[in-house]
Amino acid sequence: MGGGFMGIPEEGGVKRKLISAIGVAAMMVSIAACGSDDGDGDGGGKPGADGYAGQTLTVWVMDGSSPDQWQKDVAAAFEKKTKAKVKFEVQQWNGIQQKLTTALSEENPPDVFEIGNTQTPAYAKTGGLADLADLKTEIGGDWVESLNESSVFDGKQYAAPWYFANRVVLYNKGIWADAGIKDTPKTRDEFYEDLKTIGEKTDAEPIYLPGQNWYHFVGLTIGEGAELVKKDGDKYVSNLDDPKVAAAMETYQKFQKLSKAPKDKDEATPQQGEVFGKGKVGAFIGMGWEAGIAIEANPKIEKEIGYFTIPGATADKPEGVFLGGSNLAVAAGSKKQDLAKEFLRIALSDEFEGQLAKENGVIPNKEALQSNLAGNAVAEAAAPAAAGGGTTPLIAEWAAVENAPNPIKTYMTAVLNGKSPAEAAAQVEEEFNKRLSQQQ
Repeated sequence: MGGGFMGIPEEGGVKRKLISAIGVAAMMVSIAACGSDDGDGDGGGKPGADGYAGQTLTVWVMDGSSPDQWQKDVAAAFEKKTKAKVKFEVQQWNGIQQKLTTALSEENPPDVFEIGNTQTPAYAKTGGLADLADLKTEIGGDWVESLNESSVFDGKQYAAPWYFANRVVLYNKGIWADAGIKDTPKTRDEFYEDLKTIGEKTDAEPIYLPGQNWYHFVGLTIGEGAELVKKDGDKYVSNLDDPKVAAAMETYQKFQKLSKAPKDKDEATPQQGEVFGKGKVGAFIGMGWEAGIAIEANPKIEKEIGYFTIPGATADKPEGVFLGGSNLAVAAGSKKQDLAKEFLRIALSDEFEGQLAKENGVIPNKEALQSNLAGNAVAEAAAPAAAGGGTTPLIAEWAAVENAPNPIKTYMTAVLNGKSPAEAAAQVEEEFNKRLSQQQ
């Protein structure tokens, strides 16, 4: 999988069963998607006297990404405006990338499809996505720049930003109160001091931070203004030896020293929500839906869970975060280009973008629509960091890097086990560069 707030494929799998536990917070995971076309209508995509009457637009969305009511409301608005019908086809996570790749190569590809934000460049590079520059000009003037970045490839607009999420601090309010802490921290230093106080004044583990929570590390590099890759001639190579990357890793290491979590495991091994659910951890950094894992493990923990934005170096700017999420794209091979764009105008309108944000607790593509998150504690904690967030490198060559064993995870563990950031970068450089050079 690539992208969105999912970040890791397993997140999609656990999401659905947790919805009842934490409602809209459960929807805050990263996502990818795809499409198909049933060949209805005249195939030309041009409106006649009766609009697009007789045509059916097929839209693929991922399981859990768009509520039934949202689909019904969008379909009604679409039919009213165009006289055409829309058929939503819900896709499963398992095998989605291969299914999408195949669909885009066929004669009747999906008209519109959801696609993970970090997956978008790879599909744009292969020519599978239609150019949406005109749509960006028309309706995208106030899309948040950091959210739209993944929809742009080689300077062209190949998708439209749909919805997003990022990590927050989930904390145990009872433990923080026992330590005498009255307010949530507003800076990185305050956060560190609060965690140290928990360690000194309670018997709780201050923070559960496994050594390979690499999406948080990516967030720290974004906060430092660092890039994980750089151009060397006509190819991309590792940039892990950059001092800014080292600074991000040193911040990670400082906090990790307050944790008993293993240095060679990620946040899903074991599930950090389950560890937190035992009630002996002050905080962890994760997706909002991970609260559901804690609650499933221990229902009594629900009343103790609070959320706050990951604090940055200064109070006026939150920590950098990895932005997971989904874009909407039109297949280059769709015979209904104009009709597909009509769908995007409706689905991405303030009305329906706002409705999706409200119902799913996800960050919308415009800051003005964040008012729809009011009352959702997770989303309210996540939203302030979105404008300063980012992603893994938006290059088609990135996909191979994340395959296990991920060299960035190897780098992190090496530093935490005593190597300098420079030594650790040198250790994984050959493997990192090998993956970046693999043909896509």
